[in-house]
Amino acid sequence: MVKHIVTFKFKGTAKERLNIANEFKAALLALPGKIEVLRSMEVGINENPSETWDLTLIAVVDKMEDVDVYAKHPAHVAAASIIKDAKEDRACVDYNF
Repeated sequence: MVKHIVTFKFKGTAKERLNIANEFKAALLALPGKIEVLRSMEVGINENPSETWDLTLIAVVDKMEDVDVYAKHPAHVAAASIIKDAKEDRACVDYNF
């Protein structure tokens, strides 16, 4: 199994960043029913005002190649388009567990 962990930082005011985070979260949480290789999806919105990252997702797939299948799936591409203008930064770690 592989954990795909991605953290995002968004542009804008705190309210704008929270709004985009909530919209993106809803879209991400709908993906397990749409993408066959996706075993689970967890999404958290940062509640610590002293930190600058806004949202983290943890996706679980069976093997490393499935991360690419997930990333290129039309449902994932559509979800990612929600943040295309709001994304300031992104960090990712993929590992077998």
